[in-house]
Amino acid sequence: MPVVKSTYKAPSPFKNAHFNTIFAAKIRTVSGLRYERERINLQDGDFLDIDWSFSQDESKTKQVVLLFHGLEGHAKRPYMAGTTKILNANGFDCAAVNLRGCSGETNLHLRSYHSGATDDVADVVAFVEAAKDYDQIFLCGFSLGGNLVLKYLGENRSRPESIRAGVAVSTPVDLYDSLEALQQKQNWVYRWSFLKGLRDKYRQKLERYPEELSKQDYKNIKSLRLFDELYTAPANGFKDAMDYYTKSSSKQFLEDIKVPTLILNAKDDSFLNASCYPVEAAQKNTNLFLEMPKTGGHVGFMLFERPTYCEKRSLQFIQDYA
Repeated sequence: MPVVKSTYKAPSPFKNAHFNTIFAAKIRTVSGLRYERERINLQDGDFLDIDWSFSQDESKTKQVVLLFHGLEGHAKRPYMAGTTKILNANGFDCAAVNLRGCSGETNLHLRSYHSGATDDVADVVAFVEAAKDYDQIFLCGFSLGGNLVLKYLGENRSRPESIRAGVAVSTPVDLYDSLEALQQKQNWVYRWSFLKGLRDKYRQKLERYPEELSKQDYKNIKSLRLFDELYTAPANGFKDAMDYYTKSSSKQFLEDIKVPTLILNAKDDSFLNASCYPVEAAQKNTNLFLEMPKTGGHVGFMLFERPTYCEKRSLQFIQDYA
């Protein structure tokens, strides 16, 4: 489809991309949600936790949205909670997925979550399809979670017909391109925040797997690239960091997406470089809708009123195909 014209215009002071990003992530709060946690077993014997919330409609809904968070996120992040809240208010149940090791408890295996771990997405979908009573399933991902959604929808794998549509917000469809963007001087605070959390996770893994991991590597992890080189790649079966970025980027799978899918990437998102705006793929695939507002930051899209634009837009797109 042609690129979708966006109606989002950031109000002051959210015209500043960094203010939009940081306010949405660190200052904004979302109240009024009640989660019910359910642990599911994965195919390889590990686990992850799903935080369920349910439609405010008294009649039981047959529609569910599976939500996937970003790097070092979890189900209770404001963008996850805000999207869940507006979906619940409009007749959708929600399964907010905490990826491996992100629910507050370290996962069992050496491996953890990563940008290309779509087998875990498939396990969640299979669980919901088999154990729950839903006729329609929708997928919604943010940043890293958006890459998971797009990769899963475009891969050569079986998927249930109940999957109706997908939404990917602020998504680094080219992982190396996004890494290059994050290396820019203006992004030092984000790099520091991500790296702190990732190093903490490595330290926890080191305590459990002292033979596979090393204290020296822990000391050497001083950048996101080195974290992927010394942990993500070897722990998940990749040759090195570049092999991980190449095989896990969703950009190569976009042309094969066969359900309506929205990509919402702001042009001022400092986490994304040019390759993360897949205009050509959207023009060639009638199922792919690319919306690129001039402003929005990274998973920001703030408005003075609540909810945010990306939450309203996600609801609207999902409703269009429900």
